[in-house]
Amino acid sequence: MNFKNMKLFLLIFLIFCLSACGLKLPSSDITILSVKTAKTVDEKLMPVDITNTFPTGTSRVFCWFTWMNAKKNIVLIAQWNFVTDDIHILDSSFTIPRKAGSGSVSISMPQDKALPSGLYNVNLIYDKRILKSLNFVIK
Repeated sequence: MNFKNMKLFLLIFLIFCLSACGLKLPSSDITILSVKTAKTVDEKLMPVDITNTFPTGTSRVFCWFTWMNAKKNIVLIAQWNFVTDDIHILDSSFTIPRKAGSGSVSISMPQDKALPSGLYNVNLIYDKRILKSLNFVIK
């Protein structure tokens, strides 16, 4: 057996072993193309004032994203974290309604309250895998 055939054999063997052990190979149920944080979104759900630095007193942050190759009606999770104090804030789930498009999710404080100053992170998750991760800061 030559070297090229040996590599192919080993690759097929590895895939077989992973499948037999019940391990899942990465899914391709959706591809996240772009992720941005913004101060708001417009009536067409497009980001307005894209930034990753928000001023003190900010009470709402939007995570805008684009996707393609999605299976219809899959559910993603936006996981929001306050990195400065290592606090998991919130998981919010939402449904992707079509094969490709754009949308947004947000985190907000109650009226007359602001998000604390510091470093934050939002993860877009599907099937327990982080598809995209984005940091932003409030200062």
